Amino acid sequence: MSIISQVEMFHVRIPLDKPFYPSWIPGYPATDNRFDLIRITTRDGIQGYSAGPAIASEREGLGNLIAPYLIGHDATDIDLMLQRLREVSYLGVRANWIEPAFWDIRGKLENRPVYQLLGGLNEPVELYASTGEIKDRDSRVFEARKLRDEGFKTIKIRVHEFDVQTDIDHVKAVVDAVGDEMAVGVDANQGWRVTIINDAPLWDLERAKYFADACAEMGVAWLEEPLPMDNYEDLARLTKYSRIPVTGGEIHTNGKSELKMMVEKGCYDIFQPDAIMTGGIAHTLEVAEHCRQHGLKFTPHTWTNGIGFAVNLNVLLASGFNGVKPLEYPVNPPSWTVEKRDGILKQPFHHDQGILHPTHDPGLGFEIDEEKLKKYGKRTFSMNKRKLALYTIKDKGLFTALRLNSNKKKFGVDAKKA
Repeated sequence: MSIISQVEMFHVRIPLDKPFYPSWIPGYPATDNRFDLIRITTRDGIQGYSAGPAIASEREGLGNLIAPYLIGHDATDIDLMLQRLREVSYLGVRANWIEPAFWDIRGKLENRPVYQLLGGLNEPVELYASTGEIKDRDSRVFEARKLRDEGFKTIKIRVHEFDVQTDIDHVKAVVDAVGDEMAVGVDANQGWRVTIINDAPLWDLERAKYFADACAEMGVAWLEEPLPMDNYEDLARLTKYSRIPVTGGEIHTNGKSELKMMVEKGCYDIFQPDAIMTGGIAHTLEVAEHCRQHGLKFTPHTWTNGIGFAVNLNVLLASGFNGVKPLEYPVNPPSWTVEKRDGILKQPFHHDQGILHPTHDPGLGFEIDEEKLKKYGKRTFSMNKRKLALYTIKDKGLFTALRLNSNKKKFGVDAKKA
Protein backbone atom coordinates (compact mmCIF):
# COMPACT_ATOMS: atom_id res chain seq x y z
CA MET A 1 0.00 0.00 0.00
CA SER A 2 1.30 3.44 -0.95
CA ILE A 3 -1.05 6.21 0.15
CA ILE A 4 -1.43 9.35 -2.00
CA SER A 5 -0.41 12.43 -0.04
CA GLN A 6 -0.14 15.12 -2.72
CA VAL A 7 -1.46 15.89 -6.19
CA GLU A 8 0.19 18.53 -8.41
CA MET A 9 -0.56 19.68 -11.93
CA PHE A 10 1.62 21.60 -14.37
CA HIS A 11 0.89 23.22 -17.71
CA VAL A 12 3.93 22.69 -19.93
CA ARG A 13 4.83 24.61 -23.09
CA ILE A 14 8.04 23.65 -24.91
CA PRO A 15 8.65 26.16 -27.75
CA LEU A 16 9.30 24.68 -31.19
CA ASP A 17 12.04 26.06 -33.41
CA LYS A 18 9.56 26.35 -36.27
CA PRO A 19 5.74 26.13 -36.36
CA PHE A 20 4.39 22.62 -36.76
CA TYR A 21 1.27 22.17 -38.89
CA PRO A 22 -0.38 18.90 -37.84
CA SER A 23 -2.25 17.22 -40.65
CA TRP A 24 -5.08 16.33 -38.26
CA ILE A 25 -5.86 20.05 -37.65
CA PRO A 26 -5.45 21.58 -41.13
CA GLY A 27 -4.11 25.12 -41.07
CA TYR A 28 -3.33 25.14 -37.34
CA PRO A 29 0.21 26.33 -36.47
CA ALA A 30 1.46 24.62 -33.31
CA THR A 31 4.24 26.80 -31.94
CA ASP A 32 5.01 24.64 -28.93
CA ASN A 33 4.70 21.11 -27.55
CA ARG A 34 1.94 21.71 -25.04
CA PHE A 35 0.60 19.33 -22.42
CA ASP A 36 -0.65 19.00 -18.86
CA LEU A 37 1.53 17.05 -16.44
CA ILE A 38 0.31 15.42 -13.26
CA ARG A 39 2.63 14.47 -10.40
CA ILE A 40 1.24 12.22 -7.68
CA THR A 41 3.31 11.81 -4.50
CA THR A 42 2.77 9.15 -1.86
CA ARG A 43 3.48 9.22 1.87
CA ASP A 44 6.64 7.18 1.30
CA GLY A 45 7.97 9.79 -1.13
CA ILE A 46 7.38 7.97 -4.41
CA GLN A 47 6.32 10.14 -7.33
CA GLY A 48 4.34 9.03 -10.36
CA TYR A 49 3.82 11.02 -13.55
CA SER A 50 1.54 11.11 -16.54
CA ALA A 51 0.70 13.73 -19.17
CA GLY A 52 -2.18 14.62 -21.45
CA PRO A 53 -1.79 16.68 -24.64
CA ALA A 54 -3.32 20.15 -24.48
CA ILE A 55 -4.42 22.80 -26.97
CA ALA A 56 -4.89 25.52 -24.35
CA SER A 57 -5.76 25.64 -20.65
CA GLU A 58 -8.79 23.39 -21.10
CA ARG A 59 -7.99 21.35 -17.99
CA GLU A 60 -7.93 24.35 -15.68
CA GLY A 61 -9.87 23.40 -12.56
CA LEU A 62 -9.28 19.64 -12.95
CA GLY A 63 -7.04 19.55 -9.87
CA ASN A 64 -9.78 20.71 -7.50
CA LEU A 65 -12.04 18.04 -8.94
CA ILE A 66 -9.62 15.12 -9.06
CA ALA A 67 -7.46 15.57 -5.93
CA PRO A 68 -10.22 14.92 -3.35
CA TYR A 69 -10.95 11.65 -5.18
CA LEU A 70 -7.33 10.52 -4.84
CA ILE A 71 -5.71 11.87 -1.66
CA GLY A 72 -5.67 9.29 1.12
CA HIS A 73 -6.13 6.30 -1.19
CA ASP A 74 -3.71 3.55 -2.20
CA ALA A 75 -2.02 4.55 -5.45
CA THR A 76 -1.10 0.93 -6.23
CA ASP A 77 -4.73 -0.24 -6.16
CA ILE A 78 -5.23 0.19 -9.90
CA ASP A 79 -8.84 -1.00 -9.84
CA LEU A 80 -9.71 1.58 -7.18
CA MET A 81 -7.89 4.34 -9.04
CA LEU A 82 -9.74 3.46 -12.25
CA GLN A 83 -13.02 3.56 -10.37
CA ARG A 84 -12.17 7.01 -8.99
CA LEU A 85 -11.36 8.25 -12.50
CA ARG A 86 -14.58 6.69 -13.77
CA GLU A 87 -16.54 8.59 -11.11
CA VAL A 88 -14.94 11.84 -12.25
CA SER A 89 -15.99 11.06 -15.83
CA TYR A 90 -19.63 11.05 -14.71
CA LEU A 91 -19.16 14.77 -14.08
CA GLY A 92 -18.16 15.30 -17.69
CA VAL A 93 -14.36 15.18 -17.32
CA ARG A 94 -12.45 12.28 -18.86
CA ALA A 95 -9.29 11.84 -16.83
CA ASN A 96 -8.05 8.31 -17.57
CA TRP A 97 -4.86 9.85 -18.98
CA ILE A 98 -3.87 10.08 -15.29
CA GLU A 99 -3.93 6.29 -14.79
CA PRO A 100 -0.34 5.62 -15.97
CA ALA A 101 0.94 7.70 -13.02
CA PHE A 102 -0.30 4.98 -10.65
CA TRP A 103 1.59 2.33 -12.61
CA ASP A 104 4.66 4.58 -12.45
CA ILE A 105 4.37 4.59 -8.64
CA ARG A 106 3.78 0.86 -8.50
CA GLY A 107 6.83 0.12 -10.65
CA LYS A 108 9.04 2.40 -8.59
CA LEU A 109 7.76 0.88 -5.36
CA GLU A 110 8.69 -2.60 -6.62
CA ASN A 111 11.86 -1.33 -8.37
CA ARG A 112 10.79 -2.81 -11.70
CA PRO A 113 9.75 -1.42 -15.08
CA VAL A 114 6.00 -1.31 -15.63
CA TYR A 115 6.23 -3.61 -18.64
CA GLN A 116 7.98 -6.19 -16.45
CA LEU A 117 5.27 -5.91 -13.76
CA LEU A 118 2.81 -6.79 -16.50
CA GLY A 119 4.74 -9.78 -17.80
CA GLY A 120 6.69 -8.13 -20.61
CA LEU A 121 10.34 -8.65 -21.53
CA ASN A 122 13.14 -6.18 -22.16
CA GLU A 123 13.69 -6.60 -25.87
CA PRO A 124 14.55 -4.30 -28.77
CA VAL A 125 11.65 -2.45 -30.36
CA GLU A 126 11.62 -1.61 -34.05
CA LEU A 127 10.26 1.88 -34.70
CA TYR A 128 8.60 3.51 -37.65
CA ALA A 129 9.20 7.18 -38.40
CA SER A 130 5.80 8.85 -38.04
CA THR A 131 5.72 12.19 -39.83
CA GLY A 132 2.95 14.65 -39.02
CA GLU A 133 2.59 17.31 -41.71
CA ILE A 134 1.17 17.55 -45.21
CA LYS A 135 4.02 18.45 -47.56
CA ASP A 136 4.55 18.95 -51.27
CA ARG A 137 5.79 15.96 -53.23
CA ASP A 138 9.47 16.95 -53.34
CA SER A 139 9.55 17.66 -49.59
CA ARG A 140 7.99 14.27 -48.88
CA VAL A 141 10.66 12.50 -50.92
CA PHE A 142 13.48 14.47 -49.28
CA GLU A 143 12.10 13.66 -45.82
CA ALA A 144 11.69 9.95 -46.59
CA ARG A 145 15.25 9.64 -47.87
CA LYS A 146 16.63 11.43 -44.84
CA LEU A 147 14.77 9.13 -42.44
CA ARG A 148 15.94 6.11 -44.45
CA ASP A 149 19.51 7.31 -44.05
CA GLU A 150 18.95 7.55 -40.29
CA GLY A 151 18.21 3.81 -40.25
CA PHE A 152 14.41 3.64 -40.25
CA LYS A 153 12.97 0.73 -42.20
CA THR A 154 9.41 2.07 -42.15
CA ILE A 155 7.86 5.51 -42.60
CA LYS A 156 4.30 6.80 -42.26
CA ILE A 157 3.12 9.76 -44.31
CA ARG A 158 -0.11 11.78 -44.14
CA VAL A 159 -2.62 12.50 -46.89
CA HIS A 160 -5.35 15.10 -46.57
CA GLU A 161 -6.11 16.62 -49.97
CA PHE A 162 -9.58 17.16 -51.44
CA ASP A 163 -8.44 15.55 -54.70
CA VAL A 164 -7.88 11.84 -54.14
CA GLN A 165 -5.54 11.66 -57.13
CA THR A 166 -3.22 14.21 -55.51
CA ASP A 167 -3.05 11.98 -52.44
CA ILE A 168 -2.27 8.96 -54.60
CA ASP A 169 0.43 10.84 -56.56
CA HIS A 170 2.15 11.88 -53.34
CA VAL A 171 2.15 8.33 -51.97
CA LYS A 172 3.51 7.04 -55.28
CA ALA A 173 6.35 9.58 -55.20
CA VAL A 174 7.47 8.33 -51.78
CA VAL A 175 7.09 4.66 -52.72
CA ASP A 176 9.07 5.20 -55.92
CA ALA A 177 11.82 7.00 -53.98
CA VAL A 178 12.31 4.65 -51.01
CA GLY A 179 9.95 1.71 -51.47
CA ASP A 180 12.76 -0.74 -52.22
CA GLU A 181 14.33 0.01 -48.83
CA MET A 182 11.44 1.14 -46.61
CA ALA A 183 7.91 0.05 -45.92
CA VAL A 184 5.48 2.95 -46.38
CA GLY A 185 2.33 3.38 -44.30
CA VAL A 186 -0.33 6.01 -45.00
CA ASP A 187 -2.53 7.88 -42.51
CA ALA A 188 -5.65 9.54 -43.94
CA ASN A 189 -6.55 11.26 -40.64
CA GLN A 190 -10.25 10.63 -41.24
CA GLY A 191 -10.92 9.06 -37.85
CA TRP A 192 -11.60 12.38 -36.15
CA ARG A 193 -11.90 15.21 -38.63
CA VAL A 194 -11.13 18.68 -37.19
CA THR A 195 -11.91 21.82 -39.21
CA ILE A 196 -11.46 24.60 -36.66
CA ILE A 197 -9.13 26.53 -39.03
CA ASN A 198 -9.31 25.10 -42.56
CA ASP A 199 -11.78 22.80 -44.22
CA ALA A 200 -10.74 19.22 -44.89
CA PRO A 201 -12.00 16.35 -47.04
CA LEU A 202 -14.48 13.90 -45.53
CA TRP A 203 -14.04 10.44 -46.97
CA ASP A 204 -16.85 7.99 -47.63
CA LEU A 205 -16.62 4.25 -48.18
CA GLU A 206 -16.24 4.53 -51.96
CA ARG A 207 -13.31 6.94 -51.73
CA ALA A 208 -11.69 4.79 -49.05
CA LYS A 209 -12.03 1.68 -51.24
CA TYR A 210 -10.61 3.50 -54.27
CA PHE A 211 -7.65 4.77 -52.26
CA ALA A 212 -7.08 1.36 -50.62
CA ASP A 213 -6.96 -0.25 -54.07
CA ALA A 214 -4.39 2.30 -55.24
CA CYS A 215 -2.31 1.71 -52.11
CA ALA A 216 -2.46 -2.05 -52.62
CA GLU A 217 -1.18 -1.66 -56.19
CA MET A 218 1.76 0.39 -54.83
CA GLY A 219 2.57 -2.10 -52.07
CA VAL A 220 1.72 0.26 -49.20
CA ALA A 221 2.14 -1.43 -45.80
CA TRP A 222 -1.09 -0.19 -44.19
CA LEU A 223 -3.88 2.38 -44.45
CA GLU A 224 -4.71 4.21 -41.22
CA GLU A 225 -7.92 5.95 -40.08
CA PRO A 226 -9.57 6.00 -43.55
CA LEU A 227 -13.12 6.67 -42.26
CA PRO A 228 -14.77 8.39 -39.29
CA MET A 229 -13.96 6.41 -36.16
CA ASP A 230 -17.62 5.81 -35.26
CA ASN A 231 -18.64 4.60 -38.72
CA TYR A 232 -18.36 1.02 -37.50
CA GLU A 233 -20.24 -0.71 -40.30
CA ASP A 234 -18.35 0.93 -43.16
CA LEU A 235 -15.02 0.41 -41.38
CA ALA A 236 -15.80 -3.30 -41.13
CA ARG A 237 -16.80 -3.39 -44.81
CA LEU A 238 -13.61 -1.60 -45.86
CA THR A 239 -11.39 -3.83 -43.72
CA LYS A 240 -12.96 -6.94 -45.24
CA TYR A 241 -12.58 -5.48 -48.74
CA SER A 242 -9.06 -4.04 -48.53
CA ARG A 243 -6.05 -5.96 -49.80
CA ILE A 244 -3.79 -4.12 -47.33
CA PRO A 245 -4.23 -3.88 -43.54
CA VAL A 246 -6.58 -1.17 -42.27
CA THR A 247 -5.58 0.29 -38.90
CA GLY A 248 -6.99 2.71 -36.34
CA GLY A 249 -8.50 3.18 -32.90
CA GLU A 250 -6.18 5.79 -31.39
CA ILE A 251 -8.53 8.23 -29.72
CA HIS A 252 -11.71 6.39 -28.69
CA THR A 253 -12.47 8.15 -25.41
CA ASN A 254 -15.27 5.66 -24.71
CA GLY A 255 -12.39 3.31 -24.01
CA LYS A 256 -12.23 -0.43 -23.82
CA SER A 257 -15.95 -1.14 -24.25
CA GLU A 258 -16.18 0.63 -27.58
CA LEU A 259 -12.87 -0.78 -28.79
CA LYS A 260 -13.83 -4.33 -27.80
CA MET A 261 -17.07 -3.94 -29.74
CA MET A 262 -15.06 -2.75 -32.74
CA VAL A 263 -12.75 -5.75 -32.42
CA GLU A 264 -15.77 -8.04 -32.52
CA LYS A 265 -17.14 -6.22 -35.59
CA GLY A 266 -13.75 -6.46 -37.34
CA CYS A 267 -13.46 -2.71 -37.87
CA TYR A 268 -9.68 -2.88 -38.29
CA ASP A 269 -6.99 -5.46 -39.03
CA ILE A 270 -4.65 -3.73 -36.56
CA PHE A 271 -5.97 -1.88 -33.53
CA GLN A 272 -3.85 0.96 -32.20
CA PRO A 273 -5.38 2.60 -29.11
CA ASP A 274 -3.31 5.18 -27.26
CA ALA A 275 -3.28 4.49 -23.52
CA ILE A 276 -3.20 8.23 -22.80
CA MET A 277 -6.45 8.80 -24.69
CA THR A 278 -8.43 5.55 -24.62
CA GLY A 279 -8.56 4.51 -20.98
CA GLY A 280 -5.10 3.99 -19.48
CA ILE A 281 -2.65 1.10 -19.43
CA ALA A 282 -4.88 -1.56 -17.85
CA HIS A 283 -7.79 -0.95 -20.22
CA THR A 284 -5.54 -0.78 -23.29
CA LEU A 285 -4.03 -4.15 -22.44
CA GLU A 286 -7.53 -5.58 -22.17
CA VAL A 287 -8.11 -4.42 -25.74
CA ALA A 288 -4.83 -6.04 -26.82
CA GLU A 289 -5.92 -9.34 -25.31
CA HIS A 290 -9.31 -9.05 -27.02
CA CYS A 291 -7.48 -8.57 -30.33
CA ARG A 292 -5.49 -11.73 -29.67
CA GLN A 293 -8.63 -13.71 -28.91
CA HIS A 294 -10.19 -12.59 -32.20
CA GLY A 295 -7.12 -13.17 -34.35
CA LEU A 296 -6.39 -9.48 -34.90
CA LYS A 297 -3.22 -7.46 -34.39
CA PHE A 298 -2.39 -4.66 -31.96
CA THR A 299 0.11 -1.85 -31.59
CA PRO A 300 -0.21 1.41 -29.61
CA HIS A 301 -0.52 4.88 -31.05
CA THR A 302 2.07 7.31 -29.60
CA TRP A 303 1.65 10.80 -31.14
CA THR A 304 1.52 12.89 -27.94
CA ASN A 305 4.79 13.71 -26.13
CA GLY A 306 7.75 11.94 -24.53
CA ILE A 307 5.75 10.79 -21.52
CA GLY A 308 2.96 9.46 -23.72
CA PHE A 309 5.56 7.64 -25.80
CA ALA A 310 6.98 6.03 -22.65
CA VAL A 311 3.53 4.92 -21.52
CA ASN A 312 2.72 3.26 -24.83
CA LEU A 313 6.18 1.72 -25.11
CA ASN A 314 5.44 -0.09 -21.84
CA VAL A 315 2.04 -1.13 -23.20
CA LEU A 316 3.62 -2.63 -26.31
CA LEU A 317 6.24 -4.57 -24.34
CA ALA A 318 3.58 -5.88 -21.96
CA SER A 319 1.09 -6.77 -24.71
CA GLY A 320 3.03 -9.60 -26.35
CA PHE A 321 2.64 -7.89 -29.75
CA ASN A 322 6.16 -6.46 -30.02
CA GLY A 323 7.49 -7.27 -33.48
CA VAL A 324 4.08 -7.58 -35.11
CA LYS A 325 4.32 -4.01 -36.41
CA PRO A 326 6.93 -1.33 -35.67
CA LEU A 327 6.08 1.12 -32.89
CA GLU A 328 5.12 4.64 -33.87
CA TYR A 329 7.95 7.14 -33.33
CA PRO A 330 6.80 10.76 -33.81
CA VAL A 331 9.39 12.85 -35.61
CA ASN A 332 8.92 15.79 -37.95
CA PRO A 333 11.99 18.05 -38.06
CA PRO A 334 12.76 20.89 -38.00
CA SER A 335 9.70 21.57 -35.85
CA TRP A 336 8.78 18.34 -34.06
CA THR A 337 12.13 16.89 -33.03
CA VAL A 338 13.01 14.31 -30.39
CA GLU A 339 14.39 17.06 -28.16
CA LYS A 340 11.16 19.06 -28.38
CA ARG A 341 8.94 16.00 -28.05
CA ASP A 342 10.78 14.78 -24.92
CA GLY A 343 11.71 18.25 -23.69
CA ILE A 344 11.32 17.79 -19.91
CA LEU A 345 12.87 14.31 -19.72
CA LYS A 346 16.44 13.81 -18.50
CA GLN A 347 17.03 11.24 -21.22
CA PRO A 348 15.05 11.65 -24.47
CA PHE A 349 14.00 8.47 -26.27
CA HIS A 350 16.62 8.44 -29.01
CA HIS A 351 16.63 5.63 -31.54
CA ASP A 352 19.58 3.62 -32.83
CA GLN A 353 19.16 2.99 -36.56
CA GLY A 354 15.39 2.78 -36.14
CA ILE A 355 15.62 0.54 -33.07
CA LEU A 356 14.85 1.46 -29.45
CA HIS A 357 16.49 -0.42 -26.60
CA PRO A 358 14.21 -0.11 -23.53
CA THR A 359 15.77 0.64 -20.17
CA HIS A 360 15.50 -1.43 -17.02
CA ASP A 361 14.61 1.72 -15.06
CA PRO A 362 11.72 1.30 -12.62
CA GLY A 363 8.27 2.67 -13.30
CA LEU A 364 7.54 4.05 -16.75
CA GLY A 365 11.25 4.37 -17.50
CA PHE A 366 11.91 8.10 -17.51
CA GLU A 367 13.02 10.82 -15.12
CA ILE A 368 11.74 14.38 -15.14
CA ASP A 369 14.38 17.08 -15.49
CA GLU A 370 13.31 19.46 -12.73
CA GLU A 371 15.20 22.40 -14.22
CA LYS A 372 13.49 21.95 -17.57
CA LEU A 373 10.12 21.51 -15.86
CA LYS A 374 10.75 24.77 -14.03
CA LYS A 375 11.73 26.44 -17.31
CA TYR A 376 8.86 25.18 -19.47
CA GLY A 377 6.16 24.33 -16.95
CA LYS A 378 3.89 26.34 -14.70
CA ARG A 379 2.49 24.65 -11.63
CA THR A 380 -1.24 25.29 -11.80
CA PHE A 381 -2.41 23.21 -8.84
CA SER A 382 -1.12 21.60 -5.65
CA MET A 383 -3.07 19.90 -2.88
CA ASN A 384 -2.10 17.76 0.10
CA LYS A 385 -4.13 16.47 3.05
CA ARG A 386 -3.91 19.78 4.94
CA LYS A 387 -4.87 21.86 1.90
CA LEU A 388 -7.70 19.45 1.18
CA ALA A 389 -9.07 19.98 4.70
CA LEU A 390 -8.86 23.77 4.36
CA TYR A 391 -10.42 23.64 0.90
CA THR A 392 -13.30 21.51 2.18
CA ILE A 393 -13.93 23.86 5.13
CA LYS A 394 -13.94 26.86 2.81
CA ASP A 395 -16.13 25.17 0.23
CA LYS A 396 -18.55 23.23 2.47
CA GLY A 397 -18.31 24.80 5.89
CA LEU A 398 -16.72 23.50 9.10
CA PHE A 399 -19.57 21.22 10.24
CA THR A 400 -19.91 19.49 6.89
CA ALA A 401 -16.13 19.19 6.56
CA LEU A 402 -15.89 17.45 9.94
CA ARG A 403 -18.72 15.09 9.02
CA LEU A 404 -17.08 14.25 5.68
CA ASN A 405 -13.78 13.54 7.42
CA SER A 406 -15.53 11.28 9.93
CA ASN A 407 -17.23 9.34 7.14
CA LYS A 408 -13.93 8.97 5.30
CA LYS A 409 -12.26 7.53 8.39
CA LYS A 410 -15.18 5.20 8.94
CA PHE A 411 -15.49 3.90 5.41
CA GLY A 412 -12.21 4.79 3.74
CA VAL A 413 -8.51 4.01 3.84
CA ASP A 414 -8.04 4.52 7.58
CA ALA A 415 -10.76 1.98 8.30
CA LYS A 416 -9.18 -0.53 5.91
CA LYS A 417 -5.81 -0.11 7.60
CA ALA A 418 -7.39 -0.72 10.98
